[in-house]
Amino acid sequence: MVLLSFDIEEFDMPLEYKGEIPFEKQILISQNGLERILDILKKYNAKATFFSTVVFAENSKHLIGRLLNEGHELASHTWFHSDFEERHLKESKDRLEELFSTKVTGLRMPRMMPVSKNAVENAGYSYNSSINPTYLPGRYNNLKVSRTYFKEGKVTQIPASVSPNFRIPLFWLSFHNFPLPFYKKLASDTLKKDNYLNIYFHPWEFAEIKDEAFKLPGFTVKNSGKDMVERFDEFISWLKSKNYSFGTFQEFQKQIES
Repeated sequence: MVLLSFDIEEFDMPLEYKGEIPFEKQILISQNGLERILDILKKYNAKATFFSTVVFAENSKHLIGRLLNEGHELASHTWFHSDFEERHLKESKDRLEELFSTKVTGLRMPRMMPVSKNAVENAGYSYNSSINPTYLPGRYNNLKVSRTYFKEGKVTQIPASVSPNFRIPLFWLSFHNFPLPFYKKLASDTLKKDNYLNIYFHPWEFAEIKDEAFKLPGFTVKNSGKDMVERFDEFISWLKSKNYSFGTFQEFQKQIES
């Protein structure tokens, strides 16, 4: 099974690099990218999971409604993308369920931040996908964490996929910067070894973000916008040609626990 997921959030990454972007533009850029994602997924009838901040969801109700109507799963990316308190775990879950009358069972922390295992369980989540089991300078060192899913208390931990050899991460930055044939090879190796692939992206990657005011480094904007749309379309088409199935995290959890 291929687990496609998208962290849908206010596009505040320029602020990390001392760039400038007003809040309205943060939301608009992510909305434009999300529309493009949903169009591609609909084209290939591929299901995915969307981890949303409450801030983005409250400003994008029509798009959250669309993704739910098209059979995708809504999960929590907490309340804000750049501000977190432990109480936001339960508050964001409750708010998303209230807004969209859907059951929210999954969590992904913004920027894959560490979070209290007990707090996640106490907030009522059944799975957490907040671990990238690799080494990324300045971000995290999770080389001793299991590459594949594992149970921790009542919560199923579903780490992002890394290659079986050398733990090369298959997250969004790899997709943008590796030659696509090489990325496909890593994805294929991982699927053969693990029988599933957990990869994540963001809507703003599919939008136009090459703006000098954002001050984003080249490796973050390479193959973004329409280039990303074409690249992602080709990748999904390739996965379909290999007869891989696509599912939500909720479907995957039911499968591994049955």
